[in-house]
Amino acid sequence: MQSIEDNITKITELIPEPALYEQLAEECTELGKAALKMARILRNENKTPVTKEEALANLKEEYTDVVLSAATVDLNVDTVVAISKMERWVQRNS
Repeated sequence: MQSIEDNITKITELIPEPALYEQLAEECTELGKAALKMARILRNENKTPVTKEEALANLKEEYTDVVLSAATVDLNVDTVVAISKMERWVQRNS
């Protein structure tokens, strides 16, 4: 079995860069829908036939798809920006 890095390299050799960004956008959209589905389940205001366990499994799968797609375009978290944003988030909610 090849490593994730080997597979990412192979994908970037096979698929043009604009298509990789399209894939990333598609996966981000699917992650957003999965998060909205989980919110519906947690609020129990707008019933869905999906169980919490199914929704969580789907959310994890879509998040994984986003992370892998981001890796194909060499997109990583900027830790300086992340720290700043987290601090503002905490301040807004304190």
